[in-house]
Amino acid sequence: MDKSVNKQYYRKDMSIFWWTRKWTHIRFILRELTSLSVAFFALEIVLLFFSVSRGPEGYQTFVAVISNPILIILNFIAFVGLIFHSVTWFDLAPKAMVIKVGKRPLPAIVIAGSNYMGWIVVSVLIFWFLTENT
Repeated sequence: MDKSVNKQYYRKDMSIFWWTRKWTHIRFILRELTSLSVAFFALEIVLLFFSVSRGPEGYQTFVAVISNPILIILNFIAFVGLIFHSVTWFDLAPKAMVIKVGKRPLPAIVIAGSNYMGWIVVSVLIFWFLTENT
């Protein structure tokens, strides 16, 4: 006698686009897709370093390639993706790291606000450095 049991599981049919029904799910998927923006810029920076290491001619070639209108549009889209990625991460930070002072957790606004302030300070310093040295 065969002791194996034929188990049939109930499986609800679900559309591949189930996540489009709620904004929170859409936002989650968009945030995950922004990792492609991060990868795009990481690759671009690696290629920039490689080009600079090859001397002025290599750098000029990189600038010529990146000046292509298609790459300018891709950079703009990737930049918007990075901004969305950063904002959603900073909004998640209070949930990802609970900091307690004594027995009370810091308010979420303090954690998120310090991340935003750090972002602003670093951005201003980079802007200042770039404008002073040109």
